[in-house]
Amino acid sequence: MLISVVNHTGGKLSDEKVQEGIRAVNRQIAHDYKPHWHLDAELRLEGAIGDTPDDEKLPELRGDAIIYLWDDVDVDDALGYHELNAAGVPFGFVFTELVKELDEPWTVTFSHEALELLGDASANLLVAGPHPAHPGEEVFHWYEMCDAVQDESYKVDGVPVSNFVLPLYFTPGAEEGGRNDFLGRLYKKKALKSFGINPGGYIGFYNPKTNVHETYALKADARARQRLKIKSKAQLTRRSMRYKLGSCYPDRIETALARGRRGAALAPRRARVRAAAPRRAVEMIDQAATRPGLGVD
Repeated sequence: MLISVVNHTGGKLSDEKVQEGIRAVNRQIAHDYKPHWHLDAELRLEGAIGDTPDDEKLPELRGDAIIYLWDDVDVDDALGYHELNAAGVPFGFVFTELVKELDEPWTVTFSHEALELLGDASANLLVAGPHPAHPGEEVFHWYEMCDAVQDESYKVDGVPVSNFVLPLYFTPGAEEGGRNDFLGRLYKKKALKSFGINPGGYIGFYNPKTNVHETYALKADARARQRLKIKSKAQLTRRSMRYKLGSCYPDRIETALARGRRGAALAPRRARVRAAAPRRAVEMIDQAATRPGLGVD
């Protein structure tokens, strides 16, 4: 996969600085991400055409997808989003001015955006898993590579990049010797659990019980709330294009639940085994009829 990168920051980020970020993220993908996810991509800087990004014609597109670095904030979402445009081309934005409000290097957001564009280019994947506050209930988690650990970063060639979750994160229960995120940082001597949340991060999911998308963070996590507040400065929702194109979450979820109910007649469901699990110290920080925007890509 070749991802075109276009610098529309009006000189606030020089192409030389952007090349440093691209080189670091390319190394992160090749040396850190690919060995775990078996997904590969290369980012390449292209020349800007026009004064503003065009998310319909994508004139700068030379590869399979495109990421705009933009200092303005009047596009779907804050701090970057990725979804399909009308032509079916995956694209994303990194809003550099909003990133500054987090006191975080733009390359962390850039890395976050690239990894999630690579992991879910069509922005249409969900994973069945436990509700963060009620583990006995099953919900459908967004397939996000970085959200749960988005306040953590490390350096590649001196350039800060985002932490990300590993495949085992999206599986129920613990696996001996398994790891759920790349850095594996411990909080109160405990590592990130499957479908869990680290400080400063949050997770989102579709809840078939309430028929809405919900976002959860750790209780009293001011950093996570700050990210959500910054996200709200952008206008629309991350999944708006999907709804315009006619895909409907409730219908898809009901189909999946129907399969589950048929399977329950033949064998006990895993969710019943989890029903006795204790409630977790988390709280809802957002709720929407459609999927909200990415918080801190």
